Parts: sequence; structure tokens; C-alpha cells
Amino acid sequence: MAKYQTYTTIGIREDLADIIYSISPTETPFMSGVAKTKATNTLHQWQTDALAAVAANAAVEGADISYGTMSPTVLETNYTQISTKGIQVTATNEAVTSAGRNNEMAYQVAKAAKELKRDMETALLSNVAKAAGDASTARKLGGAPTWFETNVDAGASGSGAGNGAIRTDGTQRAFTETQLKGILVKCYNQGGNPNMIMVNAFNKQKLSGFTGGSTRFDAAEDRRLITSIDVYESDFGTMQVAPNRFIRGANSTSAKIGQDAHILDMEYWAVSFLRDFSLQTPAQTADADQRFMVAEYTLESRNEKASGLITDLTTS
Repeated sequence: MAKYQTYTTIGIREDLADIIYSISPTETPFMSGVAKTKATNTLHQWQTDALAAVAANAAVEGADISYGTMSPTVLETNYTQISTKGIQVTATNEAVTSAGRNNEMAYQVAKAAKELKRDMETALLSNVAKAAGDASTARKLGGAPTWFETNVDAGASGSGAGNGAIRTDGTQRAFTETQLKGILVKCYNQGGNPNMIMVNAFNKQKLSGFTGGSTRFDAAEDRRLITSIDVYESDFGTMQVAPNRFIRGANSTSAKIGQDAHILDMEYWAVSFLRDFSLQTPAQTADADQRFMVAEYTLESRNEKASGLITDLTTS
């Protein structure tokens, strides 16, 4: 007798990871724009390297080759963070007819997926130091602001050691084009080619007033002005400008939410998953249908010298 296999089954549910990645990608531009890789331990490790400094390189004909000391790679680490969303719908709620949706659990799962991804975007962009955690304390990933060390423009008394350590905030000041141009020069001199400027709504408006080259594309095929896509034309290339609601979104005072402007070479950042997005069904212990979503992930700063940070900016 022929076996009934998945190859011929109709109606198999889509992979949750694919669903999560496609939900509101413009709402989470950092997570949606960087690479996705695989972590294999709660302490995720990767290596960075750099070319040797330029030298006056002229050899005498027939001379012996000079062998310099080789520089080792640099080992970087970040801890994985677990993010979850629990969903519980009573059996009665499932049984009654709800306006606007046929299945209450399916609706709540879709809503939780959006919320989980926004929480993850906030974690990736928060000034929170990496932490190993313990039996009673959650592990935490070091957010993007904790990795910048080389190309930084900070307010008075602002400082940071990089390598996943929390930044010390300085005196807040207005976002200016001079700051932006200065960081772009630093990134270029270090070998970086930033292609994304990520700011909050207030500083997006500030940037739109810069004279250097804030531009809107015109969609020739239908003559519409696409105001959601802005680019900044600099001396070192064209960069997309992406407003982001979740910069410093959950781990700062209200005055500091959104105070960072990230000047990013997106090639040098990745989100590494120890456990990809999954939807789990726990053992039922009540007259309710229960689900929970979980992801375990971390931020991989592949080389912080390729990007820059302008921080301690006013946000209103």
C-alpha cells in the first residue's frame, strides 16, 4: 500500500521563519536589511581582520625577500538573546463568532509575530551591553551602539569602548551635516563604504534639511513621487536614508530614545540565529488554546570600522 507522504499533502503550513521575515519589512529596516547567519552556541564567535598599513614598497633587484610579522585575526563574541511571545485564547473565545476574523488564534499569532520582530529590532539597536546571564538572569546581546569604537561622533563626556560594552552617554546636541560628513570621511579612511543612514523620525526631518544631497526618487513608470525612499548623495557615494522607530526604543529615558544616527555599511552586520523563529504548542493545562513564539539570536558586528555612529543627538 502506498504511503501518504508530505510530498503529496495539500495544505501544509508555511515555514514560520519565512512568514516572520516578510512581515512589515519597512518597519524593521535594520533586521530586514542585514544578513542572516547561523550561531552554534550561546556565546557566538566570529573573526575580524584588516589589511596592513600602506608601505613604501620598492625592492632592490635580486635582493632577499623581507618577511614581516603576520597579524592574527581578532576574535569577537556576542551572547544570544531569547525573545518570546505567548498567546492564549480561551476555548470560548475560539468558539464564538468574531467580527473581522474567522480564527482568533490565527489572528493573535499573526499579531504576535509582528510584535516579536519589533522587539528584536529594538534589542539590536539598543545601548545594552552583552551579558552571559545565569539561572535567574536573561542573557542579553550587545546592541549596535555598543560595538562602535573607531568612527564615532559623541557629545561632551560621551564615550564607549566597543566590543559589546555599554556606551556612556554625553551631552545631547542637534544633528548637523558637519557631523555626518565627518563620520563619512572617517569611514572612508578606514576602508568602509556606508550605504545606509538610519535615524529616528525627528532626525530624519533634520537630515532632510541638509544641503549636501537629500534626494527623492521619481517613479517614471507611473509619475509618482515615492517619498518613502530618500537618498543622501555624499562625496563617497549614495546612501539610503531609513527612518527607524526603534533606535534606543526600550532601554533609555524618553529624551534619549532615538538619539543615535547609524551610518552603516550593511555588509558588515548580521543577525545570527541559534534558534530560528518557531511557533510552539505547550501542554494544555487550562480551557484555552496556547501557543508561544520564540527566537534565539544575536548581533554580529563583522567589522565596526566599516560603519559609524553619531550619538547624543537631540530628539525633539
